Amino acid sequence: MKRKPTLIIVLSVAVLVLFFFAFDFLDISTKTSYKDFLSLIEEEKVESIVIEGGTLRVKAEGKTLSVPNPDYPTFKLDMMERGIPVSDNTTTLDDVLNTLFNIIFLALFVFAIYKAISWYSSTFHIVRHTGVHFSDIAGMDEVKNDMASIIKDMKNGSKEGRKIKGIILEGPPGNGKTLFARALAEESGVNYIATKGADFQGAVMGLGAMKVKMLFNKAKKKKPCIVFIDEFDSIGERRNYAGTGIDKENNRILTTLLNEMDGFGGTKGVLVVAATNSFQSLDPALIRPGRFDLKYTISNPDQKTRMELLEIYGKGKNFSPELSPVVLSTVFDGLSSAAIESVINESEEIRKKQGKDSILIEHIVIAAGKCREKLNIKIKKN
Repeated sequence: MKRKPTLIIVLSVAVLVLFFFAFDFLDISTKTSYKDFLSLIEEEKVESIVIEGGTLRVKAEGKTLSVPNPDYPTFKLDMMERGIPVSDNTTTLDDVLNTLFNIIFLALFVFAIYKAISWYSSTFHIVRHTGVHFSDIAGMDEVKNDMASIIKDMKNGSKEGRKIKGIILEGPPGNGKTLFARALAEESGVNYIATKGADFQGAVMGLGAMKVKMLFNKAKKKKPCIVFIDEFDSIGERRNYAGTGIDKENNRILTTLLNEMDGFGGTKGVLVVAATNSFQSLDPALIRPGRFDLKYTISNPDQKTRMELLEIYGKGKNFSPELSPVVLSTVFDGLSSAAIESVINESEEIRKKQGKDSILIEHIVIAAGKCREKLNIKIKKN
């Protein structure tokens, strides 16, 4: 499917070239000797002459005749003195090359426009329904309750209460910051655009700032809308004015982001949700009131949340009697939600390879080592 536009361009060029040489392949004129041609001139029956290289296209008595071109210097002048219109339609190699160049240039221009339109439509994809609800997220009840007012504001267009432009979700990776953003959009019933800091960075200077403007333009057109920026610290870190070209480009991206956030209010129905693992590294201009007004910490799960996660990730898996939910929630103390899921899934794979009936503590330990996780092993065996 990706080669289809290229194929269309090649076929178009081929058709144009064939059309250009069509009359050379489809010669519908009647061949006539030069002697007969002279006779027609004397009888004043020749209406017009077209010179095409070594051939004369002669129109006489309503017919088109093909006559060899005598190609002497004064031929054209002699015919015109007799009152016969003469035109030169000779195609040279330069003419062919120029025509081909124009065709290829036009095809490339059309292809560039097509790619630009395709890139714009595919960049910052708008999601109507994320399919994630707060009920799909284990624990974090306090954060869910706090976000209830934000949901109300998004549904009411911020006609009441605070007008919030931005929210920071900070905390260690793997605990569902992205899930919270998706759930917030679904619960609010608004459009959702997901991106990450790396999407704005590139080798071309100024492209990142242009992408920021394009992101907010799309969000404004599809309001109410939540814009989620993951890995926010990669573009939102403190500005370094004496840095390298990359630092200057990041400064330009951040400045554009600040300008865009100042350019719309809460009533415009656009909310920016940014996720970061390093809140302390963010530029102070970002986290001041009026831009990112709220900050929620999505930390590693507590014991209650770990118990809920075990119900979700342990569904369909058989743990040995010594690995009760209470014990496992203690073993997984200090791990992120993603790490708990990885260790459980890897333990199940190890169990299958060893042919055991249930997951043992040994499987958990081996799986944690493979996942590079440190466990708090406190199990009392009878």
